[in-house]
Amino acid sequence: MTGAVAPPAVLVAAGGALGAVLRWRVVAATPTTEYPAGTLVVNVVGSFVLAALTFAAADTDTMLLFGTGACGAFTTFASFSVDVVALVDADRPVAAAGHALGNLLGAGLAVALAWLLVA
Repeated sequence: MTGAVAPPAVLVAAGGALGAVLRWRVVAATPTTEYPAGTLVVNVVGSFVLAALTFAAADTDTMLLFGTGACGAFTTFASFSVDVVALVDADRPVAAAGHALGNLLGAGLAVALAWLLVA
């Protein structure tokens, strides 16, 4: 492992811990409403960060720590999916569709913005 700062599993674990704590803080700081805005925020921001790292051709250790670890734990497809189903279950299909589209379009636009800024 020439040039490696730490073993890959340690980098991913450290980044994962960072990302999980950051996600918790963002969701906790998001105003409590009937709309899961915290999930939307972490997914869009995480998509931008991961795309920026990718387009900047970050080295392997950086990608393991911040890409796989931090962004992997910060973003949350599972919470996004549960939020959509919960909104449907609460008889709020328009909010569910908006949340689904907001996450997908927001993440896609964040990646496009990173490409414009970094690539």
